[in-house]
Amino acid sequence: MEHTYRLQICGTERELPLVPMDEKMAYASFVVIGDTELVELAAVQLAREIPQTDVVMTAEAKGIALAYELSRQLGLKEFIVARKSVKSYMKNTISASVHSITTKGEQHIYLDETDIRKVAGKRVCIVDDVISTGESLRAVEELAEKAGGKVVCRAAILAEGDAAKRKDILFLEELPLFEKKENGEYAPIREKENV
Repeated sequence: MEHTYRLQICGTERELPLVPMDEKMAYASFVVIGDTELVELAAVQLAREIPQTDVVMTAEAKGIALAYELSRQLGLKEFIVARKSVKSYMKNTISASVHSITTKGEQHIYLDETDIRKVAGKRVCIVDDVISTGESLRAVEELAEKAGGKVVCRAAILAEGDAAKRKDILFLEELPLFEKKENGEYAPIREKENV
């Protein structure tokens, strides 16, 4: 039997499969890249709260659809994607390392000289689908700063686990992590209320 979590967001519902991290913990798999309806609804809502921005920037690949729609909603003509590998057409690249919850091992992301020029001296909004450990966000921010940009906003559809406590990010909903109970079912881990 597959364990799932029902997410209610932007007036819609999505059934997310739970993916075990180890024997006791799991996360809800949120893959928005092909969800046209939710990407548009989320971008409209986020665009209302994002400060004046010149450039929307994301890391390859799951944030691309959101970055596209968000840049469209903000009236921008393009957005920047930090790539996971150096392509033959990329010249004079800069890089940052990243450790993501959904990908094993260290990865690197890259910008080339063309994108560096588009970021230099600009107000940058970094976007992602989910902020969890904050590692992807940190790496994209590092690239933006190396390119001479000023990060004015960090935005996502969801903040997972402890990321929901952060005050420096804009997000629409909290996505809990899950703990496996003795009966084999998973329960959301919620911060205990102070009594």
